[in-house]
Amino acid sequence: MSQLLPLAPLPVEVPIPTGTKVTLDDGAKFLDRDLLSGGSPWRLLRLPGGSRAVAERWVHGNMVQAGEERFARTLVQQGLLHPHFRSAASVDEVDVIVPIRNDVDSLAQLLDSLRGLHVTVVDDASSDGEAVARCARNFGADVVRLEENLGPGGARNAGARATSRPLLWFIDVDVTIDNALDVLSRLQAHFEDPLEGAVAPRIRGTQGPSLRDRFEEQFSPLDVGERSALVIPNSSVHFVPGACLLVRRSSFGDGFDDSLRYGEDVDLVWRLHDRGWLVRYVADVVVLHKARGTWRGWWGQRVRYGQSSSELAKRHGRRLAPFRADTWTLLTWTSALVGKPMVGLRIIGAARDQLRERMLTTTDNADQVAGELVGRGMVRAGPLMARAVVRTFGILVVVCALHPMLRRRALMLFVVGTAYRWRSARLHVVDIPLGVADDVAYGVGVMTGAVRSRSLGALRPHITKSTLGLRNVLGLKPGASNL
Repeated sequence: MSQLLPLAPLPVEVPIPTGTKVTLDDGAKFLDRDLLSGGSPWRLLRLPGGSRAVAERWVHGNMVQAGEERFARTLVQQGLLHPHFRSAASVDEVDVIVPIRNDVDSLAQLLDSLRGLHVTVVDDASSDGEAVARCARNFGADVVRLEENLGPGGARNAGARATSRPLLWFIDVDVTIDNALDVLSRLQAHFEDPLEGAVAPRIRGTQGPSLRDRFEEQFSPLDVGERSALVIPNSSVHFVPGACLLVRRSSFGDGFDDSLRYGEDVDLVWRLHDRGWLVRYVADVVVLHKARGTWRGWWGQRVRYGQSSSELAKRHGRRLAPFRADTWTLLTWTSALVGKPMVGLRIIGAARDQLRERMLTTTDNADQVAGELVGRGMVRAGPLMARAVVRTFGILVVVCALHPMLRRRALMLFVVGTAYRWRSARLHVVDIPLGVADDVAYGVGVMTGAVRSRSLGALRPHITKSTLGLRNVLGLKPGASNL
């Protein structure tokens, strides 16, 4: 059962304070005289009155002035504006919770980097509990011993119940932090905003000589990208891992769902969002995470992440769909895949014309804006869908490639979906088989998880309705008879 979380304050009750430095999101873009696009997830916002001039002043960073506080709050909630608070690390406000099972060497390394902080080690039924306790005592950490293995969610909850400070910093034992006080101060500053429920740094793979280490450095499953953002379901940053997560205790409630052995962090983050709390990903604060020590462990990690999706789908429904698209976008790219691109071009043209007609009376450059919005959406959707299909259904795509009539199209889909991983990373040829194995392992996990849980939620795409009608695509005028 999901745990209970308190409601966040209402945004209208906590405007961004005067004097706060804010910066417009890098992905935000002004369209026409009063349209602003961007945010997390992407949206189109019409700015009233002189709001554009205010937003333009925030592009490269500026202060919130008197009278702008509520407007700033609106853009922050939309992921279009990022506040910058300054605060020195206050260690007496933070309880560090470190769950562990058996890895005493990593525990010693982590505790050494956490000197000066209030640390509670939660021994999740390690085989040698005395070794764990002895290591913790050597570094002045408190110990909570669990006789039954509860998994990461249950262990973190036990640590939270054994402590009382306003902030909870959950750190997994295989995380490496070079300067804990610096990381803490940069994350803790965000809690100057009363709506912040949790903040997470970027987690990258550690450097190392092995193929796994080199691959993990670029494509750690815990790394959610190089751009800071609000964490929102179905957005570009839709989760952050619990391996290093700073949480406001007053938002934590009953905490992680300890019935989930994997995916408990995704579940917590989404429930925080649903209760009105902001969860922020801070990409310029970086910590490291060790790759699995064996190929078997590496494969198993990916499979288990995939398996968690079915249980999460029972709790969060369509958020776990492998991809989402409206009917016409799906048809546009399907037509291109099967060699009928003119069908897709007709759909794109109809969508552009429909949007242009709607914007004629309110937008100076309706044709240009409509073309850019429709084009952007369609171009972005194709590779994302291919990536999602390969990530979840890669094995089925490979099977289709064995059929002579489907081979070319299946291989095209597989190549696009696989190559999308390297859109912003340096390509090393030796990484390609690892990338394929990564996707296959995750897909195997999704499918086996669906069988075990008897739920197809993580396998069923979410196809949404569109305002574009068949008459628009066929070019029929309202009232025209069907032939």
